[in-house]
Amino acid sequence: MERKATSFVGAEGNRLAADLWDGGGQPVIFLHGGGQTRRAWDATAREVARQGMRAISIDQRGHGESAWVESGNYGFRHYGEDAAAVIRQVQERFHLRPSAVGASLGGLAALTAEMQGGPLLEALILVDITPRLDPQGVDKIQGFMSERMEEGFGSLEEAAGAIAAYLPHRAPRRSLEGLRKNLRRGEDGRYRWHWDPAFIKGAQNINRGAEALMQELMAGLPQLHLPVLLVRGMRSELVQEEHAREFVSLAPSASYVDVGGAGHMVAGDRNDVFAAEILKFLSRDQAA
Repeated sequence: MERKATSFVGAEGNRLAADLWDGGGQPVIFLHGGGQTRRAWDATAREVARQGMRAISIDQRGHGESAWVESGNYGFRHYGEDAAAVIRQVQERFHLRPSAVGASLGGLAALTAEMQGGPLLEALILVDITPRLDPQGVDKIQGFMSERMEEGFGSLEEAAGAIAAYLPHRAPRRSLEGLRKNLRRGEDGRYRWHWDPAFIKGAQNINRGAEALMQELMAGLPQLHLPVLLVRGMRSELVQEEHAREFVSLAPSASYVDVGGAGHMVAGDRNDVFAAEILKFLSRDQAA
């Protein structure tokens, strides 16, 4: 199954780079986590397309090959507005209401789009994210992201070493080519993460207004009748088991599964198990 480059337009007219694996059926939008790019979904998207669906992976604003927004608007609400714009464009393009798979930032973006602008989606898969998060886990993740944000790395090997220290449970990389997709090489020859530093340090960064939005989302969960699957990494530093149980107790059509041996980066840690779980859920949704 070949990947084809495409693009969408975000809420501020910002270009959003994307890939399409066209299996000809139900569209499924993949939204990556903060600091990642659409390439994090390559293996899963390819498998989804092989099962007869259209997999569409998006570089969210300020990430990967998508535009860095001049406004500096990188709050969760802004990502939710982009997600809503993409969902509508996908439905217009393929004449079917899409489902969405969102990891961390991407999951909250899709959830925000559905709860504040919906109904938009056929179904939603949240990958290790709920509106209730472990604050220490948030600090740990953002601390890693910001630590070498400006300094960067002298080589791909140096970047791989930093990631290995942060994710000691993950098997060592066999190739650095996958890592290259998440880094950009500056004129000084150093490698830096493939996202706008304003995402973390700008005036309208990801933490601006986050607490208020999370409270709104939690309060609205009893009215969320969309089929939702929460896929949680059992080693997650962000979503504890009580957070998952609370989520499915509040959202009427939600369920959750744990993926053993996986941390917050579920798809990267155990993509085989992750892909099997989401295919089961999406296939059941199509059959219904």
